[in-house]
Order: sequence, then C-alpha cells, then structure tokens
Amino acid sequence: MTHPQSRTEILIGAEGLARLRAAHVLVAGLGGVGGHAAEALGRAGVGRLTLLDHDEVALSNLNRQLLALHSTLGQPKVEVMAARLRDIDPTLELTLIDDFLQPDRAERLVAATLPLTPHLSATKGEGRGPAYDYVADCIDSIACKAALVAACLRHAVPVISALGAGNCLDVSRVRVAPLNQTQVCPLARELRRTLRAMDAPLNYPVVYSDEPRRQPLPHAPVEGGAGGRPRAVNGTISYMPALFGVMLAGIVIRRLLGESGGD
Repeated sequence: MTHPQSRTEILIGAEGLARLRAAHVLVAGLGGVGGHAAEALGRAGVGRLTLLDHDEVALSNLNRQLLALHSTLGQPKVEVMAARLRDIDPTLELTLIDDFLQPDRAERLVAATLPLTPHLSATKGEGRGPAYDYVADCIDSIACKAALVAACLRHAVPVISALGAGNCLDVSRVRVAPLNQTQVCPLARELRRTLRAMDAPLNYPVVYSDEPRRQPLPHAPVEGGAGGRPRAVNGTISYMPALFGVMLAGIVIRRLLGESGGD
C-alpha cells in the first residue's frame, strides 16, 4: 500500500522517514529561497515546521517565488505557505509567525523558554515555544540574520543560512561551505563581519554562490523593508533562489537523518 512518502521511504527506509516525521524545523523567511526550502522539507516528510515571515505576496515576487501567483497577491506569505503545505500533507504540524523578526527577539525565539506572542497560530502545542531540531535561515536583513544565527549557535541549535542569490545566473557556482570558507559573496563578507562583532562562531554551513556579481542596471529602484536600511534592489532570475532553497533543504534533511559530507 502506498502513502504520500512511499517513494521517500524507498530511499531512506522506514526508520529514516520516522526520524524526519519526528523532526521540527524553523524556516525563517518565505521569499524565493525560503518558500522552496519549506516545501521541500514538507514534501520529504518533516513532521513539524515553524514558518516565519512578515511579508505579503507582491507583484515583484512573480518572477521567482513559489508562493507568488496572481491569485495570491496581497496575501500573507505564511498563510499561503501553510495552505500549500496542508494541501500536500494534511497531517503536517505547522506553527505560523506572521511577524518581522527583530534582532532583540531572536534569543526568545530560539531559546523558547517563554510563551510565544498571541499572534502565533499553531495546529498543536499553541502558546509554548518549540524546540527546533534545525533552523533554516532564509532572512534578507543582515542584522536579523546575524541575530538569529548567533542565538542558534549560543543554544546549540543546528542552523544553516542561505546567502545572496541575487545578481547571479550561473548554477554551477552555487556551493555549500562553512561561512568562514566562503569566497566572493558580498553578503557572506557582511555576515562574517557582523557575527565577529557579536563574538559568534563562523564555522556553520551556508549555501552561497562564488559567481562574481552582476551589477544592477543604472537607476535600479531602492527599497527598505521593516527594520532594514535602504538598498538597491538586486536583479533576480527564476531558478537561482529555488536552487538555493532546495540545496538548503537537502542539507537539513541529511543532517536530520544523521548524514554529513560535502558541506
């Protein structure tokens, strides 16, 4: 008799599938990278996901983000992602955080020693912070990203970050490496600098590209999200964030299965 993860079970066995089913992963950021990562984790059989994002689906997301359709424009990304995942696996346990992760709240989120704030909605265990088996960092803001990573490392929570997928086209230049071994990526340099200032380790895994960045066209628009500084909008292509997201999910899944290597 088949079941939704029967093909996965052929690959990793019943024990491996049970390990994934028992796991709890936080996906922070549901943009081009995070949306693909969350879906790959859910389809693989991870049993519980916490999804964090403050944004709504926008027209400019249509070129690359899994959640972006004309029918979903203006809807909260966490709600769209949750509906999609429940349609894939109705038994999946979801906790939704429709909020911007301020740096000073990262510690509370990771330590999970206090009740969560009222705007959270969960299928089970509502009102109490979860303990994460892995954190998938897909956040854009450096300050928020660094705060989340530093909190994870302080509390010995495994974490992996997606770095910059913008201004890149070459899939063959995407790598997985410890942050302190990355090259070329401007976001990696900035993240290293910020984490050093926080006295945080730099030897945790990241997905990044060592492709020399293409410069945005002259007069590219400037944006500044909640809590973020104004910056030039990076050019993006449909497949690069998706590649980062599925690679990130692949590392998380292998680690949950007790495997390592190549990262």
